[in-house]
Amino acid sequence: MEPVRLGVNVDHVATIREARRGREPDPVAAAVLAELAGADGITVHLRGDRRHIQDRDVDLLRRTIGTRLNLEAAATPQMVTVAATHKPDTVTLVPERREEITTEGGLDVLLNHNLVRKTAQDLRAAGVVVSVFVDPDFDQIKAIAKLEIGLIEINTAKYSEAMKPEQAAAEAGKVSQCARAAARLGLKVLAGHGLNYRNVRRVVEIPEIEELNIGHSIVARASLVGMERAVREMKELMRR
Repeated sequence: MEPVRLGVNVDHVATIREARRGREPDPVAAAVLAELAGADGITVHLRGDRRHIQDRDVDLLRRTIGTRLNLEAAATPQMVTVAATHKPDTVTLVPERREEITTEGGLDVLLNHNLVRKTAQDLRAAGVVVSVFVDPDFDQIKAIAKLEIGLIEINTAKYSEAMKPEQAAAEAGKVSQCARAAARLGLKVLAGHGLNYRNVRRVVEIPEIEELNIGHSIVARASLVGMERAVREMKELMRR
């Protein structure tokens, strides 16, 4: 099997910075260190309330990093404009609520079909590859395939949050089955949300998954051992 790529989400480096509304730590510097340690891409979520990542960060990341930039964003005209301006390699459409601490689930493509279709068309017209963050649900995945969106990121939150081994196994099974179904529909499959150094192996072993996006656990580990070591340790766990 091909090795699984690692996209490092540096949102929570910005969270620490914004706690004091200061200049450090700089998520752009963290992204560069992550790349030096072997990260295959950098992910940031530019939220409507700008609670962590700022427009300045997206601009500097686009001009600084040497790997791929994945911008997580809500399906809004404002975010289409941001993407058209900064040209990230990928925009991953995610649901967003101001009250949430972090993204709470996948985007409901069935409920928001017209909005997702229009946003995806606008992003493609701007020369940006479109992905959708989606729960491991067959109907959602089929809806995405019909919209001619060729890339999905499967939400692994329920697997990551499972407290009992049998629950974790069941949730991992759902992720695996949906990854297989998506691949059969011609979709490229990524995964992420809540993955850490203890639970990542089971997801790595799903052959259809090409890339994992991991943020909080790497940033938390980096606060103790440094970003480069934190990324190298995760990359080692992701070897197939």
